Amino acid sequence: MALPLMPKATAVWMVENTTLTFEQIAEFCGLHKLEVQAIADGEVAVGIVGLDPVFNGQLTPAEIKRCEADPRGRLKMVKSDLPQPIARTKGARYTPVSKRGEKPDAIAYLIKNYPDLLDAQISRLLGTTKETIAKVRDRSHWNATNIKPQNPVLLGLCKQADLEAAVKRAERRVLRERGPQAAEPAESLAQDGFIATPSSQQDEQPDIDHDAMVRGLG
Repeated sequence: MALPLMPKATAVWMVENTTLTFEQIAEFCGLHKLEVQAIADGEVAVGIVGLDPVFNGQLTPAEIKRCEADPRGRLKMVKSDLPQPIARTKGARYTPVSKRGEKPDAIAYLIKNYPDLLDAQISRLLGTTKETIAKVRDRSHWNATNIKPQNPVLLGLCKQADLEAAVKRAERRVLRERGPQAAEPAESLAQDGFIATPSSQQDEQPDIDHDAMVRGLG
């Protein structure tokens, strides 16, 4: 469910200007019921100026009156024709300064456990550069002696879903590159007669003279 602009400020306005229940306000603003109650008690959001959702075109006066009359009713936001922002789910994300020193450890982990990943994939996952990856790979990084492989998901540098997707793409790429090439040598050898097939082996078996065997035994 879409949330209103500035949820806490909207909740402040609703507490001050409507008779909506805490539960109704909480659900509309994406807050906890107890948090709305704390706003009403003056314990939370002190100093925040209320934001009128009717003035912003997010609610209609009729919708507010409908839910004031029915405590079990739920507020429905006015549908906007404006395009909604698209949440970013892939690619490199901003890395806090406190975690940037952990990137070499994450690079070393990926190189060790997922050797099929391309440097470009590692770069996108961790938001690092190919130059840094190359230095970690050949141990020419300035802090190479202190680098210890650590899972980037546990370090908070990427999501598990993004890592799994990158690994699957790498596996498909490897199969495309190695699959046909691995089968060609065996096929070419068989065609050239270097590998005996069951039919060729039967053809190469020498004929046995049964009459000669009987005379020898006699």
